Amino acid sequence: MNSERKKINIWTVSSLFIFTAYLIFLVYPIVTILGQAMFVDGRMSFNNFSQFFSQSYYFDTLFNSFKVSLTATLFALILGTLLAYFFSMYAFKGKKTLQILIIIASMSAPFVSAYSWILLLGRNGLITRFMMNVFGFPQIDIYGFSGIVLVFTLQLFPLVFLYASGAFSSIDNSILEAAESMGARGINRFFKVILPLLVPTLLAAGLLVFMRAFSDFGTPMLIGEGYRTFPVLIYTQFISEVGGNAAFASALAILAIIIALSIFLIQKYIADRHSFSMNSLHPIEPKKVSKGKTAIISFFVYSVVFIAILPQLYLIYTSFLKTSGMIFVPGYSLDSYRNAFGRMGLAIFNTIRLPLIALAIVIVFATMISYLSVRKRNIFTSMIDSLSMIPYIVPGTVLGIAFITSFNTGIGGTGILAITGTAFIMIASLTVRRLPYTIRSSVASLQQISPSIEEAAESLGSTRMNTFVKITIPMMMSGIVSGAILSWITMISELSTSILLYNVRTRTMTVAIYTEVIRGNYGIAAALSTILTGLTVLSLMLFMKVSKSKTITM
Repeated sequence: MNSERKKINIWTVSSLFIFTAYLIFLVYPIVTILGQAMFVDGRMSFNNFSQFFSQSYYFDTLFNSFKVSLTATLFALILGTLLAYFFSMYAFKGKKTLQILIIIASMSAPFVSAYSWILLLGRNGLITRFMMNVFGFPQIDIYGFSGIVLVFTLQLFPLVFLYASGAFSSIDNSILEAAESMGARGINRFFKVILPLLVPTLLAAGLLVFMRAFSDFGTPMLIGEGYRTFPVLIYTQFISEVGGNAAFASALAILAIIIALSIFLIQKYIADRHSFSMNSLHPIEPKKVSKGKTAIISFFVYSVVFIAILPQLYLIYTSFLKTSGMIFVPGYSLDSYRNAFGRMGLAIFNTIRLPLIALAIVIVFATMISYLSVRKRNIFTSMIDSLSMIPYIVPGTVLGIAFITSFNTGIGGTGILAITGTAFIMIASLTVRRLPYTIRSSVASLQQISPSIEEAAESLGSTRMNTFVKITIPMMMSGIVSGAILSWITMISELSTSILLYNVRTRTMTVAIYTEVIRGNYGIAAALSTILTGLTVLSLMLFMKVSKSKTITM
């Protein structure tokens, strides 16, 4: 009996510990900013919310965010789905290399791409000068709505590609053969057969793209100029030394959470109504087509991938140029890298150190949460699973404001967990924000493992914990590793939360790149961006080696 209680207590204690951690680092911060937004001088008031709706300037920023996010999501869905279709259905050369390039295009921070597109298509950009001088074209306007949509589309369509590629791998080839036998071919087959099968996946991908675009503030800050978006408004209201209003910023943060949650619930409702399972006994095999058709497909795929990866390629190139502030002078030099390592060495170290610590915590928590939500399903573990998804939809800027507000003077002003300005708050924010990726991947992996395997081990005398550690975890390792790599890559490219929480000792490369771009030190920014891209490539290569996979899907 005592042994059985001990076994039960292991999972009970784990559940309580994880639930308490979520209460402290997620629920409490959100409740704190809600209180700051709704209570003025100790009395409940909706003035901060009415201020937003009463002035068109504020409401226009929300409209701008919806407009730019929806447009980028639509274009990303079209591009990502078409690429996944061509990759899955047709044989052409260079698929593996192209896929890695597509992933690299998506994994860098969006504002880095924005900065690079300014160098290419800005008023004095490389392509702009070439088009004006050689062809006499008018000056290209990359700023504002069109520029933000361009950056978001090229940055986020790879996410749709990954989701859609995974869905294509689940479609049985016999379905397509049956469609062809009934006269559905080409475009007709795509719209009447393939696209309906992709709807649940595309809804999930569309939600991720929309939320990433809706919550990003770095890109609109750099390339938006007068086109103000909602995250920029939240950031400036909270951080501005002149005219900043923390209570109003908190009200905006609550509105952002409500909007994000509403969109998530709408997407979930639609996805549930169209959900179904597919088992691919005969996966789709890419087929060879005529040379002419292969050439057209290859031209389209290579062109899209080249345009998507062009910002990273140009940044790598400019990192080796001689610079004088914002000006690139003739000649090549490693000075940008010397200055980057000399002045920003700590930022480079922090970009590895802080995410690594956070990643270790993420792996432990994700493994435990996935096991609790799948194998120990009850009301309590269901609450933990639901809480784990909140950071997936809460904008990073909002979480940053919530952390500063909650932990500046400690919990309830007691000084307990007064961690603002420390490395601990950076690690906590990275953990909370990026935990959902590894949880979802681990859950998907665990659901494919039959409980009978664990039951057989226990019938042979293995304890539950021994079975969990030595049998269950190794079997779900592929899912843990996949989620961990995705969490890691998004951690090292994190900006929206870190820009609010960092100090001189905890600055990361993304923060350093952003501040150097603002200051006009383009050479150092390009060098740091190249180092960040290198880390991303190494991470992807490690993932493919560990998982022994030739492709990457979601």
